[in-house]
Amino acid sequence: MSSLPPKVQAVLDRYGLQALEFEPGSTPTSVLAAARIGCQVGQIAKSLLFKTRTGAFHLVLLAGDAKVSSGKFRRTMGADGSMASPDETFAVTGFRVGGVCPFGVENVPIWLDASLKVWDLLYPAAGTSASGVPITYAQLLEMTNATECDVASSPPPA
Repeated sequence: MSSLPPKVQAVLDRYGLQALEFEPGSTPTSVLAAARIGCQVGQIAKSLLFKTRTGAFHLVLLAGDAKVSSGKFRRTMGADGSMASPDETFAVTGFRVGGVCPFGVENVPIWLDASLKVWDLLYPAAGTSASGVPITYAQLLEMTNATECDVASSPPPA
């Protein structure tokens, strides 16, 4: 039996997708999720909730090995932002930190960072800290009605 939140399962069912589910608490970070799933850390589509100085929330999905550039975020969102607190994250998304996913989130703009485009297959969480959904960038973009962006920090020179 699935332990996914019903609203996430409903979205996955609608698109014919199935989440990978693991032992509780086994995929709360990009590194742990990649190890458990057996993929590269960059393939983990981490979902980070930001709150701007104006009080607006934005859900940003980016590669698991990427970080958000504050300057790029400010230029894209039109305001400075910082990570939402765990309580704010739960209140706004309905998901706990470590299992935040873009499926079933309402009334929050969703942004897909260009860092995800390099991967053929991505794994966002499915609403728990023990899940991942195999999905393509195109599917993720369509399912979430997200806006494409470029807010990840540039990698350091080699």
